[in-house]
Amino acid sequence: MIESISMAKEASFGDAPQDVSALSKHNFFYGANGSGKTTISRVIADDTGYPDCQVKWKGGTKLEALVYNKDFVEKNFNQSTELKGIFTLGEKDDSVVTKIKVVKLEIEELNTKVEANKKVLSGEDGSGGKQAELKKHEDQFETKCWVFKIKYDQDFKDAFEGVRGKKTEFKSKLIYESKINNSDLVELEALKQRASTVFGPAPVKAEPIPTLGFEDLISLESSPILVKKIIGSADVDIAALIRQLGNNDWVKAGLEYLPLTKGTCPFCQQTLPETFEDQIAKYFDEAYEQDVNAIKQLSADYEECARVVSEDIQNIIDTDSAFIERDKLQSQKDVIDAKIAINRQRIHEKLKESSKVSSLVPLGAALQGVATIITAANTSIAAHNLTVANLAQEQSTLKKQVWKYVVNEASNDYAAYVAAKTILEKAIDGLTTSIQGKNAEKIKKSSELAKLEKSITSIKPTVDDINRLLSAYGFTGFLLAMADTEGYYKIIREDGKDAKETLSEGEKTFVTFLYFYHRLKGSETGSGMSGNRVVVFDDPVSSLDSEILFIVSSLIKGILVEVCDDSGPIKQVFVLTHNVYFHKEVTFNSKRGKEALKHETFWIVRKDNNQTQVEQHKDNPIKTSYELLWNELRSPGRSNLAIQNTLRRILENYFTILGNKNKDAIICGFIGKDRLVCQSLFSWINDGSHFASDDLYVTCDDTAIDKNLAIFKGIFKNEGHISHYNMMMGITGEAEPTLEVESDEEPTPVEAKS
Repeated sequence: MIESISMAKEASFGDAPQDVSALSKHNFFYGANGSGKTTISRVIADDTGYPDCQVKWKGGTKLEALVYNKDFVEKNFNQSTELKGIFTLGEKDDSVVTKIKVVKLEIEELNTKVEANKKVLSGEDGSGGKQAELKKHEDQFETKCWVFKIKYDQDFKDAFEGVRGKKTEFKSKLIYESKINNSDLVELEALKQRASTVFGPAPVKAEPIPTLGFEDLISLESSPILVKKIIGSADVDIAALIRQLGNNDWVKAGLEYLPLTKGTCPFCQQTLPETFEDQIAKYFDEAYEQDVNAIKQLSADYEECARVVSEDIQNIIDTDSAFIERDKLQSQKDVIDAKIAINRQRIHEKLKESSKVSSLVPLGAALQGVATIITAANTSIAAHNLTVANLAQEQSTLKKQVWKYVVNEASNDYAAYVAAKTILEKAIDGLTTSIQGKNAEKIKKSSELAKLEKSITSIKPTVDDINRLLSAYGFTGFLLAMADTEGYYKIIREDGKDAKETLSEGEKTFVTFLYFYHRLKGSETGSGMSGNRVVVFDDPVSSLDSEILFIVSSLIKGILVEVCDDSGPIKQVFVLTHNVYFHKEVTFNSKRGKEALKHETFWIVRKDNNQTQVEQHKDNPIKTSYELLWNELRSPGRSNLAIQNTLRRILENYFTILGNKNKDAIICGFIGKDRLVCQSLFSWINDGSHFASDDLYVTCDDTAIDKNLAIFKGIFKNEGHISHYNMMMGITGEAEPTLEVESDEEPTPVEAKS
C-alpha cells in the first residue's frame, strides 16, 4: 500500500514538494481539469521517470499499480485495432484454485513478517527502529569524541591534523587508534613540552651548555696553610715570652710602629734593650715569612678561581638557551657567591692572625647543583638535536603518543560504545538476514503461484463477462470477440464487421473502462492475477451520460467494498475526478459522520498562480459545498435578492450536470405562467451568472419568490425526484404538491433572454 506521495517539478507542480501523506485504503481527489490530477496518476503508475517525485510504499513493499487514465485509453484503445486479452482464473479444477488461495495466503504471511521486521529495523516511516537507535548511538559517541578534540586541540592541533574540523572523521580516527595504537603512554605535560618543539616552528640545532670546572676552587678549601699556626722562631730569648703570652700576631702587628719609637717600646713605652730589634727580626724569620706568603698566595688564588666560577655561571644564566633552568641556576649562584664572600673574609682573617687555625666553607654541594642543572640542560639539548635530526620520525612518534593518551582517556566511553553497538548490529544483521530469507521464500512462492495460475487461466471468460455487461446496460450495437491474433480481443458489430473506429466517445469510454475493470482481477499474462495491487481511477466518466455514470460509480463502489473488506487482491484505491456528481456518488457512505472514516482520505487539487496545490480535508469537501446551497434555501433569514441564484445553482448541479437533463423538456412540464417562471430559472442557468440580472421576467417581491419556490419544488416532483427534495429540505411525511394550472392552452415556448 502507498503511504505517501511527494510531487515536485512536474507539469504544474512547482519546486516546493506537495506531500500527499497518511494515505489510507480509499483516497478521493477532486479538482478541475488541468489542475494536476493526471500527473499524480502517472507518478503512481511509475515514479522512476519522475526524479523529483517519490512514491513511498508501506514496509518498502511495492505492489503492482494499475492506473486508468488517458494514457491507459491511448495505449489500449487508440494505438491498435485489437485489445490484449485478459487472463482470469477458471473453475475447472477446484483443487488448483484452493492451492492458489493457500499459496497466496502464504505470500501474504511472508509479506506481513517482512513488514514487521522492517518496522523493527527502520520504523514506521523508515527513519526509526534499530537503525535509528544505531544512528543515535553513533551520534552520541561522536559528540563525546568531539569533547576530547576541543579539550586538547590547542596543544595538539598538529596531531589532529585532517580531522580537526570534522566530527565524524575525528570519531573514526579515535576508533581506529583504539584498535591499533600500541605506543607508550606518556604524561600529558611531557607531551605538551615535546609538542612545542616537534609541532612548533621548524626547530634548529641547539649548542650545548659548556661544562664548568670547579676542581681548582674546591681544592683551595683544603689548603694546609689554613690550619697551620704560623709563629716566630723559638731560638731567640724573646720567643718564650711571646709564646707564653700568646701574642704572636699582636707583636707582629706592632712591628710596623717600631721604627717610629726611637728606642722606646711601642707597647710599654720603656726603653728597649739594644738587642731588641735584632731579637724580633730573628723571631720572625724566613720560615715565618714563607708561611705568611703562602696565605697571601692562597688569597690571590681563591679570589681568581672564585671570580672565574662566578662569571662562568653568570654567562650561562645570561645565555638565550631555552633548555637551561635559569631560576634554579640563579639560586645556586646566589648561594655560591654568599659562601665565597665568607671564605674571602676567613682568608683575610688568616692573614691578619696567622697563628690561628682557619677553615673555608665548602662549595662542593652548591657547585654540584650547578653541574646538575647544566647536565640536565645538555641532556635536553641532546634530545632536541636528535629530534631535529629525525624530525619526521619524531613527529610521527609524538602523534601516536598523543592519540594513545586521548584513547586512554576515552577508554571507558569507547568500551560502552562498542558493547552497545555490537548488540545493535547483531539485531540489525539478524533482521536483515530474516528479511532477505523471507524475500527469497516469497520469490519461490510467487513462482509456484504463477505456475498454478497458468495451468487454469483463460482470456475467454473476460470476453463473455464484458459482453454481458454491455448488453445489460443497453450497449447492443457492438460487442467483444476473440481476435484472429491469439491472446487478443477485437470490437465488432453484430454482423461481424470491425466497430472500433465507429464507436461514439461515450461507447469508447465505457468499453475501455469495462476492459480496465476486468483487468483489475486478471492479468495480461497467464499468471499474476492473484498478486496484490493498487488501483487508480483518473476521471473514468468523461463523455458518459448520467445513467452510465451511475453504472461506473456502482462498479467502483463495489471495488471499494472489496478493498475495505480485504477480500481481494486490490489493497488500495485512488479516485481522481473533476465531476462533482461522480465524486459525490462514489464517495457516498451512510456510515460517515462529520469526519472521514479511518479507511478514507479526501483531497482537493487546485491551481494557484499556475502551480498545483494539494490540500487534505477532514471530511468530504464536495458534499459540504452542495449542502451549503440547501442550507441557504432552508434558512428562515435567507435573502430574497440572492434566493433565485441559489435555486439556479441547485438546478444546474442536480439536473443539468448530474442528470444531463434537457432544460426544454423540463420547462415543457409546466403550462401558463408556471412555464414562464420555470423558464426564467433556467434562463439563469444559461446565463451562467452569479448575480442579479435586469432582464428577468419576474420580480423579487415576496409573491414572486413564493412562486419561484413552488416551481422549484414542482421541477423535482415532475422529474420524479421529490424524495431528494424532501431529504435536502428536511421534510418528512409531506404529501406531494399539486401544481396550479392557470390555462389549458399551452403557450409557445419562450426563449430566455441572454
